[in-house]
Formats: sequence, C-alpha cells, structure tokens
Amino acid sequence: MSRTSRHLPYLLAPNDPSAAFPDVSEALTDPDGLLAVGGDLSVARLVNAYRHGIFPWFSAGDPILWWSPDPRTVLRPQGLRVSRSLRKLLRRQPFSVTLDRDFPAVINACAAPRADGGDTWLVPEMISAYRALHVHGIAHSVEVWQDDTLVGGLYGVAIGAIFFGESMFTRVDNASKVALVHLCRFLHSRGFALIDCQVLTGHLLSPGAEQIPRAQCVRLLEQYRDQPAPQVSWDNGNRSAC
Repeated sequence: MSRTSRHLPYLLAPNDPSAAFPDVSEALTDPDGLLAVGGDLSVARLVNAYRHGIFPWFSAGDPILWWSPDPRTVLRPQGLRVSRSLRKLLRRQPFSVTLDRDFPAVINACAAPRADGGDTWLVPEMISAYRALHVHGIAHSVEVWQDDTLVGGLYGVAIGAIFFGESMFTRVDNASKVALVHLCRFLHSRGFALIDCQVLTGHLLSPGAEQIPRAQCVRLLEQYRDQPAPQVSWDNGNRSAC
C-alpha cells in the first residue's frame, strides 16, 4: 500500500486482500470520503472494508474506488418512523415479503437502469462480488412480491450486529418502503443495533435516518462488529404478509 501524494488516495495492491486499509481519517474531503483506489472485490477484502466503515463505489470503466464519507448516515432499526399512509398500506397487506429467496433477482433489479436515466454503480464485477458474499452467508436480500411478481426489494451486508444497506429498488409504489419496514422489524427482533446507510439520500430522511460524525460511526462499528452474530434465521423464502 502506498500513497503518492497527500492529495491522492491510497493505492491498494491487487493480490493481497488481507492487507490493512488506511485509517478512515485519511479519507479525502474532496471528493468527500475517497480513501483508496485499486485492490480487488474478494470476499476477504470486502469484509475487511465493511468492518472498518469502508465500502466500494465506482462506475464502469473506473478503477475500484473505496469510500468512507464524513458525516455518515445511519438508521437504528428500533427507531424507524412509519408514516400514517404507509401504516394503512401495511394493514391492507397487499404484498408478501421474503428474505433471501432470490438474491440474484434483487441485485439485478437494483442494477437496472434508473427511470431518471442515471447510471448504475452496480457494474458486473460488483454484482459478482456481492453474490459471492451472499453464497458465504454475509449478504442478504429482502424481496417484496405482488402475487408471484417481484415488485421491490433491497440487499445489504450483515456483520456482527450491524447491517450495511447497499441498494433498493421498486417497481410499484411503496414496495421499497415495505422492504425497509420489514428489514427493520426483522433486524430489531434479532438484536441488530444499527443499519449503516452510508450516504444521505432523500428517501432515507422520513424513515428516521440520521447523520453522525464518521468517528462516531467507527466507534459503533468497533462496538458491534465483533459481537456474536444475533440468532438470525434468514427464512429461506418463507413468505409473510406485509
């Protein structure tokens, strides 16, 4: 690992996934949170990154970029706010929800072109990397179904008592919100302490996400990442009404 200039991110060796990342306090402020370049997307490297509050994010044709922005956006499962209209929708139970029933379909849907024409950061090598995490029981998905059609969902990474939310999608109104409600209730019931949402987006404000200093987020990671994994049974596709 080397640094060519204090104005440039660290360069990671491509064939040493166990190598330490630089301390997140070394991340650049412009662009916010850029910490390192290069390396690989192996399971070992990704787990090492998440444990230290670092995640990959890059576009097609770019090198692998690793980020740790400041401040950090988090959501506490027990603190989820559900609007009155969403509560009414949940009572009607128009959807059914599963966990880990079809991870590939969820991540592929998250990678699909956006309605606003924006590019996706889920390039093929990222999809392959998170599918490998799923095979190892580290990445998980929430699926929302309308009859037998997948209409929404999300996926992320679980380490210790922390869930790192990655991406979500919706094909009908409110389906991704239903996925988030189900995830929060599931995580809270299993003793998870925190959802790391990485960066703030508009759809995270109303459910109760908050921004905290990166240093505080790192302390929470250190507190919860090595806790024995909560007694979680990702339910292998058994449906529940929502």
